[in-house]
Amino acid sequence: MYTKILVTGGSGFIGAYIIKELVEKGYAVRAIRHSNNAPFFIPAHINEKVEWVPGDVLDVVSLQEAMDGVDAVIHAAAKVSFNDNDKSSLYKINIDGTANIVNMALESNVKRFVHISSVAAIGRTVTGETVNEEKKWQAGKMHTTYAISKYHAELHVWRGAAEGLDMVIVNPSTVLGYGDWNMSSCAIFKSVYKEFPWYTKGINGFVAVTDVAKAAVLLMESNQSHERFIVNGDNWSFQQLFNTIADGFGKKHPHKEASPFIGKIAWRMEKLKSMMSGKKPLLTRQSARVAQSVTYFDNSKILKALPGFSFTPLEKAIQKNCELYLANLQPL
Repeated sequence: MYTKILVTGGSGFIGAYIIKELVEKGYAVRAIRHSNNAPFFIPAHINEKVEWVPGDVLDVVSLQEAMDGVDAVIHAAAKVSFNDNDKSSLYKINIDGTANIVNMALESNVKRFVHISSVAAIGRTVTGETVNEEKKWQAGKMHTTYAISKYHAELHVWRGAAEGLDMVIVNPSTVLGYGDWNMSSCAIFKSVYKEFPWYTKGINGFVAVTDVAKAAVLLMESNQSHERFIVNGDNWSFQQLFNTIADGFGKKHPHKEASPFIGKIAWRMEKLKSMMSGKKPLLTRQSARVAQSVTYFDNSKILKALPGFSFTPLEKAIQKNCELYLANLQPL
């Protein structure tokens, strides 16, 4: 049905794994990237089969050229940050960039559009509610700047649907996998490897990046339209997640419980260390807030929509990822 697929954010974490899934299924893939460096965490023989094109979601001319002759677009380009200083770039890349992609897809008569969003665009809870695709966004202090940017990005996709775009939205929970551990959710592995001492008993959804890629491609191929799908492997406490990763690395478990009060002290200490070292903080005000939330994400809709699709057990995915990180240690 679709021959050539354009992937935005092709050198990013999720985008790279989507490319791998597409190439292995025999699709012709064109991908946008900022630099000449292909993602190191994807096999070279996969990257060699990709038509890499320079571009930027904020550069409309480059997007027009990138979409020439493609049947479908998987929009995975996004900035992920929980740092207060990144508000401007989060809004530009995630909101304005998505608006540009949607507009150009409409202008180019793209047959199919898959938007990689986040459960953050649906919302979290404090009291342990279960979130499904029907949950309505409610403004409040619980939302990070990243979540707000992804929510507004989705509004452009829904606007595109109203203008005739055949679209589907993928809402992954926190994505776990082997990648650049200085970036996005991969930094969780780096923090645990460095034996970051703090943990919380907050509960969140987690999913293997390979499952996100597989689900995105299957949804592209499906007849699902004007729908959103939560992609969540399981709901774990942050303590359970950190302990499982620590076991995979042979490292100490985090041993200091960060209550909401202690969490406020911890992120401030990390901010001070960051200012002195020039390195990114392991914990920020916004990520500390997320770590205290208790939210369960319901994955039943996608399991019904994609018969035969199943999620990789988190223990298995984490063990494999830890082995890859240990075999290919990156600078701390």
